[in-house]
Amino acid sequence: MKFTGLFKEFFDSEKAGGLILIGCTIFSLVIANLNFGTEYIHFWHTQISGNSIEYWINDGMMTIFFLLIGLELEREIYLGELSKIKDALLPIFGALGGMLVPAGLFLLLNFGAETKSGAGIPMATDIAFALGILSLLGNKVPVSLKIFLTALAVIDDLGAILIIAIFYTKTLLWSNLLIAMGIFALLIALNRLKVKNLIPYLIGGVAMWYFMLNSGVHATITGVLLAFAIPFGSGDEKSPSYIMQHFLHNPVAFFILPLFALANTAIVLSSNIGETLTQNYSLGIALGLIFGKPLGIFLLSFLAVSFGLCKLPNDLNWKSILGVGFLGGIGFTMSIFITLLAFDDYTIINNAKFVILLSSLAAGIIGFIGLKIVLKNNIIVDE
Repeated sequence: MKFTGLFKEFFDSEKAGGLILIGCTIFSLVIANLNFGTEYIHFWHTQISGNSIEYWINDGMMTIFFLLIGLELEREIYLGELSKIKDALLPIFGALGGMLVPAGLFLLLNFGAETKSGAGIPMATDIAFALGILSLLGNKVPVSLKIFLTALAVIDDLGAILIIAIFYTKTLLWSNLLIAMGIFALLIALNRLKVKNLIPYLIGGVAMWYFMLNSGVHATITGVLLAFAIPFGSGDEKSPSYIMQHFLHNPVAFFILPLFALANTAIVLSSNIGETLTQNYSLGIALGLIFGKPLGIFLLSFLAVSFGLCKLPNDLNWKSILGVGFLGGIGFTMSIFITLLAFDDYTIINNAKFVILLSSLAAGIIGFIGLKIVLKNNIIVDE
Protein backbone atom coordinates (compact mmCIF):
# COMPACT_ATOMS: atom_id res chain seq x y z
CA MET A 1 0.00 0.00 0.00
CA LYS A 2 1.35 3.42 -0.95
CA PHE A 3 0.79 6.89 0.49
CA THR A 4 -0.72 9.46 -1.85
CA GLY A 5 1.50 12.56 -2.00
CA LEU A 6 -0.97 14.82 -0.23
CA PHE A 7 -1.74 12.25 2.47
CA LYS A 8 1.98 11.80 3.17
CA GLU A 9 2.38 15.58 3.34
CA PHE A 10 -0.56 15.76 5.75
CA PHE A 11 0.92 12.97 7.89
CA ASP A 12 4.39 14.54 7.92
CA SER A 13 3.11 18.02 8.82
CA GLU A 14 0.88 16.62 11.56
CA LYS A 15 3.57 14.47 13.17
CA ALA A 16 6.10 17.33 13.15
CA GLY A 17 3.41 19.69 14.41
CA GLY A 18 2.64 17.27 17.23
CA LEU A 19 6.22 17.39 18.46
CA ILE A 20 6.16 21.21 18.36
CA LEU A 21 2.89 21.17 20.32
CA ILE A 22 4.58 19.17 23.06
CA GLY A 23 7.33 21.81 23.30
CA CYS A 24 4.83 24.70 23.34
CA THR A 25 2.75 23.03 26.04
CA ILE A 26 5.74 22.43 28.32
CA PHE A 27 6.97 25.99 27.74
CA SER A 28 3.57 27.53 28.50
CA LEU A 29 3.04 25.44 31.64
CA VAL A 30 6.47 26.31 33.00
CA ILE A 31 6.19 30.06 32.27
CA ALA A 32 2.68 30.27 33.77
CA ASN A 33 3.97 28.89 37.07
CA LEU A 34 7.06 31.10 37.40
CA ASN A 35 7.16 34.40 39.31
CA PHE A 36 6.17 36.40 36.22
CA GLY A 37 3.49 33.87 35.23
CA THR A 38 0.68 36.32 35.97
CA GLU A 39 2.00 38.74 33.32
CA TYR A 40 2.26 35.86 30.83
CA ILE A 41 -1.34 34.79 31.46
CA HIS A 42 -2.58 38.39 31.26
CA PHE A 43 -0.85 38.79 27.90
CA TRP A 44 -3.26 36.28 26.36
CA HIS A 45 -6.14 38.33 27.78
CA THR A 46 -4.91 41.55 26.13
CA GLN A 47 -7.82 43.20 24.32
CA ILE A 48 -7.74 43.68 20.56
CA SER A 49 -10.85 45.18 18.94
CA GLY A 50 -12.92 44.42 22.03
CA ASN A 51 -11.81 40.80 22.49
CA SER A 52 -8.80 39.03 23.99
CA ILE A 53 -5.91 37.54 22.00
CA GLU A 54 -7.02 34.14 23.33
CA TYR A 55 -10.52 34.74 21.92
CA TRP A 56 -9.20 35.62 18.45
CA ILE A 57 -7.07 32.48 18.45
CA ASN A 58 -9.89 30.18 19.64
CA ASP A 59 -12.73 31.65 17.57
CA GLY A 60 -10.77 33.06 14.64
CA MET A 61 -7.58 31.18 13.85
CA MET A 62 -9.02 27.83 14.87
CA THR A 63 -11.59 28.24 12.09
CA ILE A 64 -8.66 27.82 9.69
CA PHE A 65 -7.70 24.61 11.53
CA PHE A 66 -11.27 23.35 11.06
CA LEU A 67 -11.06 24.33 7.38
CA LEU A 68 -8.02 22.07 7.00
CA ILE A 69 -9.82 19.26 8.85
CA GLY A 70 -12.80 19.70 6.52
CA LEU A 71 -10.60 19.59 3.42
CA GLU A 72 -8.88 16.41 4.65
CA LEU A 73 -12.24 14.85 5.48
CA GLU A 74 -13.52 15.74 1.99
CA ARG A 75 -10.44 14.14 0.39
CA GLU A 76 -10.86 11.01 2.49
CA ILE A 77 -14.52 10.77 1.37
CA TYR A 78 -13.75 11.21 -2.33
CA LEU A 79 -10.39 9.49 -2.75
CA GLY A 80 -9.13 8.13 0.57
CA GLU A 81 -10.01 5.54 3.19
CA LEU A 82 -13.62 6.74 3.39
CA SER A 83 -14.26 6.50 -0.38
CA LYS A 84 -15.10 2.79 -0.21
CA ILE A 85 -17.69 1.98 2.41
CA LYS A 86 -16.14 -1.43 3.20
CA ASP A 87 -12.74 0.19 3.92
CA ALA A 88 -14.30 3.13 5.74
CA LEU A 89 -16.36 1.05 8.16
CA LEU A 90 -13.42 -0.04 10.34
CA PRO A 91 -12.27 3.51 11.31
CA ILE A 92 -15.92 4.66 11.40
CA PHE A 93 -16.86 2.01 13.96
CA GLY A 94 -13.60 2.61 15.82
CA ALA A 95 -14.27 6.35 16.01
CA LEU A 96 -17.88 5.76 17.06
CA GLY A 97 -16.78 3.49 19.92
CA GLY A 98 -14.08 5.99 20.83
CA MET A 99 -16.73 8.67 21.26
CA LEU A 100 -19.59 6.77 22.91
CA VAL A 101 -17.68 4.86 25.60
CA PRO A 102 -15.71 7.86 26.98
CA ALA A 103 -18.85 10.02 26.99
CA GLY A 104 -20.73 7.23 28.78
CA LEU A 105 -18.04 6.94 31.46
CA PHE A 106 -18.05 10.72 31.99
CA LEU A 107 -21.84 10.88 32.29
CA LEU A 108 -21.83 7.92 34.68
CA LEU A 109 -19.63 9.91 37.05
CA ASN A 110 -21.30 13.29 36.52
CA PHE A 111 -24.95 12.33 36.08
CA GLY A 112 -27.24 15.03 37.49
CA ALA A 113 -24.33 17.42 38.17
CA GLU A 114 -23.74 20.73 36.40
CA THR A 115 -20.47 19.32 35.07
CA LYS A 116 -22.35 16.77 32.92
CA SER A 117 -21.95 19.29 30.09
CA GLY A 118 -18.32 18.15 29.87
CA ALA A 119 -19.28 14.76 28.38
CA GLY A 120 -17.85 15.84 25.01
CA ILE A 121 -14.36 16.47 26.44
CA PRO A 122 -13.02 12.87 26.48
CA MET A 123 -14.62 12.08 23.10
CA ALA A 124 -11.98 13.95 21.07
CA THR A 125 -8.66 12.83 19.54
CA ASP A 126 -5.84 15.24 18.72
CA ILE A 127 -4.55 14.28 15.25
CA ALA A 128 -1.27 16.18 15.55
CA PHE A 129 -0.29 14.69 18.91
CA ALA A 130 -1.45 11.16 18.05
CA LEU A 131 0.45 11.08 14.74
CA GLY A 132 3.42 12.77 16.40
CA ILE A 133 3.69 9.93 18.91
CA LEU A 134 3.12 7.27 16.23
CA SER A 135 5.91 8.80 14.12
CA LEU A 136 8.40 8.22 16.95
CA LEU A 137 8.19 4.50 16.14
CA GLY A 138 9.72 5.22 12.72
CA ASN A 139 9.71 2.56 10.01
CA LYS A 140 8.20 -0.10 12.26
CA VAL A 141 4.68 1.28 11.73
CA PRO A 142 2.61 -0.34 8.93
CA VAL A 143 1.09 2.16 6.50
CA SER A 144 -2.33 0.64 7.21
CA LEU A 145 -1.96 1.59 10.88
CA LYS A 146 -1.04 5.19 10.00
CA ILE A 147 -4.04 5.42 7.68
CA PHE A 148 -6.36 3.81 10.25
CA LEU A 149 -5.32 6.30 12.95
CA THR A 150 -5.57 9.28 10.59
CA ALA A 151 -9.01 8.25 9.27
CA LEU A 152 -10.21 7.50 12.81
CA ALA A 153 -8.99 10.89 14.09
CA VAL A 154 -10.55 12.76 11.15
CA ILE A 155 -13.91 11.02 11.73
CA ASP A 156 -13.49 11.71 15.44
CA ASP A 157 -13.01 15.41 14.65
CA LEU A 158 -16.15 15.35 12.51
CA GLY A 159 -18.00 13.89 15.50
CA ALA A 160 -16.58 16.63 17.73
CA ILE A 161 -17.69 19.27 15.22
CA LEU A 162 -21.25 17.89 15.21
CA ILE A 163 -21.25 17.75 19.02
CA ILE A 164 -20.11 21.38 19.22
CA ALA A 165 -22.81 22.44 16.75
CA ILE A 166 -25.63 20.49 18.44
CA PHE A 167 -24.85 20.46 22.16
CA TYR A 168 -22.72 23.54 22.76
CA THR A 169 -24.90 26.11 21.05
CA LYS A 170 -26.57 27.92 23.94
CA THR A 171 -28.59 30.64 22.20
CA LEU A 172 -29.48 31.07 18.56
CA LEU A 173 -29.92 34.31 16.67
CA TRP A 174 -31.81 32.92 13.69
CA SER A 175 -31.41 35.97 11.45
CA ASN A 176 -27.61 35.75 11.50
CA LEU A 177 -27.66 31.96 11.18
CA LEU A 178 -29.92 32.17 8.12
CA ILE A 179 -27.63 34.79 6.53
CA ALA A 180 -24.62 32.55 7.20
CA MET A 181 -26.38 29.56 5.64
CA GLY A 182 -27.49 31.76 2.72
CA ILE A 183 -23.83 32.62 2.06
CA PHE A 184 -22.98 28.91 2.28
CA ALA A 185 -25.71 28.15 -0.29
CA LEU A 186 -24.27 30.85 -2.56
CA LEU A 187 -20.80 29.28 -2.30
CA ILE A 188 -22.26 25.85 -3.13
CA ALA A 189 -23.91 27.46 -6.18
CA LEU A 190 -20.52 28.86 -7.27
CA ASN A 191 -19.12 25.34 -6.89
CA ARG A 192 -21.89 23.90 -9.08
CA LEU A 193 -21.22 26.63 -11.66
CA LYS A 194 -17.60 25.38 -11.72
CA VAL A 195 -16.10 28.65 -10.44
CA LYS A 196 -12.57 27.56 -9.51
CA ASN A 197 -11.06 30.87 -8.42
CA LEU A 198 -10.51 30.65 -4.65
CA ILE A 199 -10.98 34.38 -3.95
CA PRO A 200 -14.84 34.39 -4.00
CA TYR A 201 -14.86 31.39 -1.65
CA LEU A 202 -12.44 33.04 0.78
CA ILE A 203 -14.37 36.32 0.80
CA GLY A 204 -17.62 34.40 1.28
CA GLY A 205 -15.98 32.33 4.01
CA VAL A 206 -15.01 35.44 5.98
CA ALA A 207 -18.56 36.82 5.66
CA MET A 208 -20.05 33.47 6.67
CA TRP A 209 -17.69 33.35 9.68
CA TYR A 210 -18.84 36.81 10.82
CA PHE A 211 -22.54 35.96 10.76
CA MET A 212 -21.97 32.50 12.25
CA LEU A 213 -19.96 34.13 15.06
CA ASN A 214 -22.93 36.35 15.85
CA SER A 215 -25.53 33.61 15.50
CA GLY A 216 -24.71 31.58 18.62
CA VAL A 217 -23.34 28.59 16.67
CA HIS A 218 -19.60 28.33 17.24
CA ALA A 219 -17.85 30.18 14.41
CA THR A 220 -15.29 27.45 13.78
CA ILE A 221 -18.05 25.37 12.16
CA THR A 222 -17.63 27.81 9.25
CA GLY A 223 -14.28 26.21 8.43
CA VAL A 224 -15.85 22.83 7.77
CA LEU A 225 -18.72 24.28 5.72
CA LEU A 226 -16.28 26.30 3.62
CA ALA A 227 -14.17 23.18 3.00
CA PHE A 228 -17.12 21.41 1.39
CA ALA A 229 -18.02 24.48 -0.66
CA ILE A 230 -14.55 24.76 -2.23
CA PRO A 231 -14.47 22.75 -5.51
CA PHE A 232 -12.79 19.37 -5.21
CA GLY A 233 -12.95 18.37 -8.87
CA SER A 234 -10.72 15.41 -9.63
CA GLY A 235 -8.64 16.11 -6.54
CA ASP A 236 -5.44 16.58 -8.55
CA GLU A 237 -2.83 19.29 -8.00
CA LYS A 238 -4.88 21.84 -9.94
CA SER A 239 -7.96 21.30 -7.80
CA PRO A 240 -8.87 24.36 -5.63
CA SER A 241 -9.36 21.98 -2.70
CA TYR A 242 -5.89 20.48 -3.18
CA ILE A 243 -4.29 23.92 -3.54
CA MET A 244 -5.96 25.20 -0.36
CA GLN A 245 -5.13 22.09 1.64
CA HIS A 246 -1.52 22.13 0.47
CA PHE A 247 -1.22 25.83 1.38
CA LEU A 248 -2.71 25.39 4.88
CA HIS A 249 -0.64 22.42 6.08
CA ASN A 250 2.36 24.35 7.38
CA PRO A 251 0.59 27.47 8.74
CA VAL A 252 -1.79 25.26 10.75
CA ALA A 253 0.82 22.78 11.98
CA PHE A 254 3.57 25.27 12.77
CA PHE A 255 1.73 28.49 13.65
CA ILE A 256 -1.97 28.19 14.49
CA LEU A 257 -1.89 25.04 16.64
CA PRO A 258 1.27 26.07 18.54
CA LEU A 259 -0.39 29.44 19.27
CA PHE A 260 -3.51 27.62 20.48
CA ALA A 261 -1.32 25.48 22.75
CA LEU A 262 0.52 28.47 24.18
CA ALA A 263 -2.69 30.43 24.84
CA ASN A 264 -4.66 27.56 26.33
CA THR A 265 -2.08 25.76 28.44
CA ALA A 266 -1.05 28.79 30.47
CA ILE A 267 -2.35 26.93 33.52
CA VAL A 268 -1.48 27.80 37.10
CA LEU A 269 -1.11 24.43 38.83
CA SER A 270 -3.23 23.99 41.94
CA SER A 271 -1.45 23.57 45.27
CA ASN A 272 -3.86 20.71 46.00
CA ILE A 273 -3.47 18.49 42.96
CA GLY A 274 -4.98 15.51 44.80
CA GLU A 275 -8.27 17.35 45.26
CA THR A 276 -8.25 18.44 41.62
CA LEU A 277 -7.76 14.90 40.37
CA THR A 278 -10.54 13.43 42.52
CA GLN A 279 -13.31 15.73 41.28
CA ASN A 280 -15.99 13.82 39.39
CA TYR A 281 -15.39 15.78 36.18
CA SER A 282 -11.63 15.12 36.50
CA LEU A 283 -12.22 11.39 36.94
CA GLY A 284 -14.64 11.43 34.01
CA ILE A 285 -12.05 13.06 31.74
CA ALA A 286 -9.19 10.81 32.91
CA LEU A 287 -11.12 7.55 32.72
CA GLY A 288 -12.67 8.57 29.40
CA LEU A 289 -9.37 9.40 27.70
CA ILE A 290 -7.09 6.76 29.24
CA PHE A 291 -9.48 3.78 29.32
CA GLY A 292 -12.71 4.72 27.53
CA LYS A 293 -11.03 5.67 24.27
CA PRO A 294 -8.98 2.47 23.71
CA LEU A 295 -11.82 0.29 25.01
CA GLY A 296 -14.40 1.91 22.72
CA ILE A 297 -12.13 1.91 19.64
CA PHE A 298 -11.09 -1.71 20.16
CA LEU A 299 -14.53 -3.03 21.11
CA LEU A 300 -16.55 -1.58 18.23
CA SER A 301 -13.79 -2.33 15.71
CA PHE A 302 -13.68 -5.94 16.91
CA LEU A 303 -17.47 -6.30 16.80
CA ALA A 304 -17.64 -4.78 13.30
CA VAL A 305 -15.05 -7.27 12.00
CA SER A 306 -16.62 -10.18 13.90
CA PHE A 307 -20.03 -9.50 12.31
CA GLY A 308 -18.44 -9.31 8.86
CA LEU A 309 -19.20 -5.62 8.35
CA CYS A 310 -15.56 -4.88 7.53
CA LYS A 311 -12.17 -6.59 7.66
CA LEU A 312 -8.89 -6.02 9.43
CA PRO A 313 -6.02 -5.14 7.02
CA ASN A 314 -3.60 -8.03 6.53
CA ASP A 315 -0.64 -6.19 8.09
CA LEU A 316 -2.53 -5.31 11.30
CA ASN A 317 -3.57 -7.28 14.38
CA TRP A 318 -5.81 -6.54 17.36
CA LYS A 319 -2.87 -5.67 19.59
CA SER A 320 -1.88 -2.85 17.23
CA ILE A 321 -5.51 -1.62 17.10
CA LEU A 322 -5.56 -1.50 20.91
CA GLY A 323 -2.25 0.39 20.91
CA VAL A 324 -3.62 2.95 18.46
CA GLY A 325 -6.74 3.11 20.66
CA PHE A 326 -4.57 4.45 23.47
CA LEU A 327 -3.12 7.07 21.11
CA GLY A 328 -6.74 8.01 20.40
CA GLY A 329 -6.90 8.96 24.08
CA ILE A 330 -4.64 11.94 23.40
CA GLY A 331 -7.34 14.59 23.49
CA PHE A 332 -5.44 17.88 23.86
CA THR A 333 -6.52 20.41 21.17
CA MET A 334 -10.13 19.30 20.67
CA SER A 335 -10.63 18.33 24.33
CA ILE A 336 -9.41 21.74 25.53
CA PHE A 337 -11.51 23.40 22.84
CA ILE A 338 -14.67 21.63 24.06
CA THR A 339 -13.75 22.42 27.69
CA LEU A 340 -13.91 26.13 26.88
CA LEU A 341 -17.44 25.64 25.53
CA ALA A 342 -18.65 23.21 28.22
CA PHE A 343 -17.79 25.15 31.37
CA ASP A 344 -18.07 28.76 32.54
CA ASP A 345 -16.26 28.46 35.87
CA TYR A 346 -12.58 29.48 35.53
CA THR A 347 -11.39 27.03 38.21
CA ILE A 348 -13.16 24.09 36.59
CA ILE A 349 -11.81 25.06 33.15
CA ASN A 350 -8.28 25.35 34.54
CA ASN A 351 -8.52 22.03 36.38
CA ALA A 352 -10.06 20.28 33.37
CA LYS A 353 -7.23 21.49 31.12
CA PHE A 354 -4.67 20.14 33.59
CA VAL A 355 -6.41 16.75 33.74
CA ILE A 356 -6.61 16.66 29.92
CA LEU A 357 -2.84 17.20 29.72
CA LEU A 358 -2.09 14.51 32.31
CA SER A 359 -4.53 12.04 30.77
CA SER A 360 -3.28 12.67 27.24
CA LEU A 361 0.29 12.18 28.45
CA ALA A 362 -0.64 8.91 30.17
CA ALA A 363 -2.57 7.62 27.12
CA GLY A 364 0.29 8.61 24.81
CA ILE A 365 2.93 6.85 26.93
CA ILE A 366 0.85 3.66 27.25
CA GLY A 367 0.11 3.68 23.51
CA PHE A 368 3.74 4.31 22.57
CA ILE A 369 5.14 1.58 24.83
CA GLY A 370 2.41 -0.87 23.81
CA LEU A 371 2.98 -0.31 20.08
CA LYS A 372 6.76 -0.42 20.52
CA ILE A 373 6.38 -3.92 21.99
CA VAL A 374 3.79 -5.07 19.43
CA LEU A 375 5.73 -3.71 16.43
CA LYS A 376 9.15 -4.72 17.78
CA ASN A 377 10.03 -6.98 14.85
CA ASN A 378 8.38 -4.86 12.12
CA ILE A 379 10.51 -3.09 9.52
CA ILE A 380 8.58 -1.35 6.76
CA VAL A 381 10.99 -0.60 3.94
CA ASP A 382 8.76 1.00 1.31
CA GLU A 383 6.03 3.50 2.19
